[in-house]
Amino acid sequence: MLRTNLLVAMTAAAILAASFGSVEAQERKRTPALRAQVYDQLSMAQELADGGDVPAGLRALAEVERKADSMNSYERAMMWNFYGYMYYEQDDVNNAIKYFAKVVDESPIPESLELNTLFSLAQLALTQERYAEVLNYLDRWQQASPDADASKAQVLKAQALYQQGEYQAALEPITAAINAREAKGGYADENWYILVRAIQFELGNTRAVATVLETMIRAFNKPEYWLQLAGVYADLGEDKKQLAMLEAAYQQGFLTEGKDLMNLAQAYFFNEVPFKAGQVIEKGLADGNIEANLRNLKMLSQSWIAARETDKAVVALAKAAELSDDGQLHAQRAQVLLNAERNEEAIEAAEAALQRGGLDAPGTMHLVIGMAELNLLNYNDALSAFAEAKKFDDVRKMAVQWERFASNEKQQAELLEELNS
Repeated sequence: MLRTNLLVAMTAAAILAASFGSVEAQERKRTPALRAQVYDQLSMAQELADGGDVPAGLRALAEVERKADSMNSYERAMMWNFYGYMYYEQDDVNNAIKYFAKVVDESPIPESLELNTLFSLAQLALTQERYAEVLNYLDRWQQASPDADASKAQVLKAQALYQQGEYQAALEPITAAINAREAKGGYADENWYILVRAIQFELGNTRAVATVLETMIRAFNKPEYWLQLAGVYADLGEDKKQLAMLEAAYQQGFLTEGKDLMNLAQAYFFNEVPFKAGQVIEKGLADGNIEANLRNLKMLSQSWIAARETDKAVVALAKAAELSDDGQLHAQRAQVLLNAERNEEAIEAAEAALQRGGLDAPGTMHLVIGMAELNLLNYNDALSAFAEAKKFDDVRKMAVQWERFASNEKQQAELLEELNS
């Protein structure tokens, strides 16, 4: 965009040169005419540069510059303009700024040349992080043309102030530019909203950041804006809105990264919609978008447990347990299986947990084994498990109760067997 603007400025200058002192030039500060001899010399230098021999073009300009004292302000301005353009084409921005600055120091010159050059100087200074100069050139541009559409200048000013850390000062010009553009119907340029969003973020105006992102979604509907707005809603503690944003983005196919899909799953889970959380993770794993690591598989298992999808939960816990260094997930699987009255599987899982070790409450696994054996009417094995459980302080009281209950059940079973024999 910057290169295009400079080309436009150069084209305008060439048109003025060809006119040798247009009506506009005559009326404004009595701008002198550009004489044919000077124009021809400048054109020759430009042709050399355009032909790929920029050094030759600069040498030709140096020859013209030797006669600078005999040239009028318009001719000198055009010469500096050609210098600036050639240096810019070589990516020598500092020298380009130096010579474009000479253009606007000449007086009188045509208004269009002055305005285009001042604006280009502001743009170039911004790329070089010379922010004070940006603001100076924009002020001069505004003074030279107070009735011009100031929107683009306001954006440049806001950018310079933002880069200087003057966030509150930057907010006014960018807001004014956006409002002026929107007043004409439609939306402003996308990068304008990006800038005001960044400013509001730096000012800590989280609600304002959300408002800007809402506009950006309506105007541009890009995946990253949906995700950013979801994050802002999370920061605001608006969990329902966060979920709505993520869900809408998912339905539009905007969520393809594993971290984004997991964020959606977590939002579902914490908003008490665990079944959908499980669905999202399961599909993401199947599609290869979510990595089958311990963290994600644990989240999947928790989702299915909360959704009371026992079969799915058991499968997820088994896969997660394979990646774990301790027996905690086997222990959790054992409890899920016991609750589902899948007693033999519960015993197997509890034994695997004890064998793997690293349990927070190993005594609980002996209780699980005892209760599962009791459900299977294996009284002696149940009593052995409860006896082991009594060795752990945290479950001793419960183990004693279950041991007493199992002993009574065994006695009744033996009594019934004697009566039936």
